[in-house]
Amino acid sequence: MRILDKYILKEYIKTLLIIVFAFSILFLVVDISDNMPRLIRKGAAGNDIVLYFLLRLPYLILLTSPVVVLLSGLFLMSTLSKYNESIAIRSAGISILRMVIPLFWFGLIFSLIILVLGDLILTRSEEYRDFLYQERIKNQKVEDKKMRSHIHYLGTDNNLYYIGFFDGYRNILKTIDITTFNHESGSVERKITAGSAIWVDDAWHFKDCQIRFFQDGIFRGAIFYDTTIINEVDVTPIDFIKSAKKPLSMNIFELRQYIERLRKVGENYSREMVSLHQKISFPFANLIILLFSVPLVSVSSRSRSRGLLFGIGLLVCFLYLSALRICQSLGYNGILSPFIAAWLPNFTFFLIGIYFVVKAEV
Repeated sequence: MRILDKYILKEYIKTLLIIVFAFSILFLVVDISDNMPRLIRKGAAGNDIVLYFLLRLPYLILLTSPVVVLLSGLFLMSTLSKYNESIAIRSAGISILRMVIPLFWFGLIFSLIILVLGDLILTRSEEYRDFLYQERIKNQKVEDKKMRSHIHYLGTDNNLYYIGFFDGYRNILKTIDITTFNHESGSVERKITAGSAIWVDDAWHFKDCQIRFFQDGIFRGAIFYDTTIINEVDVTPIDFIKSAKKPLSMNIFELRQYIERLRKVGENYSREMVSLHQKISFPFANLIILLFSVPLVSVSSRSRSRGLLFGIGLLVCFLYLSALRICQSLGYNGILSPFIAAWLPNFTFFLIGIYFVVKAEV
């Protein structure tokens, strides 16, 4: 690695660590002032209160990482411009793009680190923080939502299912209606009704089950069973249980499994799918936002434009986070696909950032 690369990285990382420390203290103070009275009213122990706030640090660091990365880049570029170091570097025949390449590599590596830490550390800290608040501070039991009613869904076999009630504590279904349609004519071919079903030995045992057969919509016959197993019903009790964990507390693998469970029973999983894509897309905002600090290095130390560019850089970060939230909301409501909702801000601001870098080089 060249001496210049080491110098750029050293100054940038030093600035980054200082800003991360300052932001952590600032947000902890804000979090404490907002939530401390509520915790005290609930009679929380002192060690639980300290742990409750410390467990919030991974979330705060992840959430503010694009701002921290941008501020670090802006301060570094401002310093290089202020002391004419950027002029000396360019006079040596080194382009702006070549000068900031170490920062781009750092931004890429930092994005991957945030992705991994967000999936491994953030999920566990948020899960334990929820547990700490619900069970040890509020004295409430944290459990999945195991009682549900009026469940409609389209099965993997394209049968239309209706479950009147699901008891997840005893693994019992009540008031079951399964309808099979002819896909060409749209007429009913078979209708299965049962008073109840219980999960035993990895299978649903249907009780008081009647299977009626139709041809061209006309009733042709029926079979009645006191107890029977219908193998094509491939859902399990866990598929009906809604998780009490928030998507933020699930890692990518857990969230994918939960989405599959929701899909199997016909639940709307738009929010979870958007969250899944954002778990991957958001860390790369650190690399994209870093692009907007580059133009500052080409501005003269005496130019009034330095302050303006600094302000524009912060505005860009604010606009990015706003666009992220807007697209997230559109994705939650099904207006945008989950993939586009998560990646559109990244793609848009990446193109704008590249434009600024090219303009700085000219």
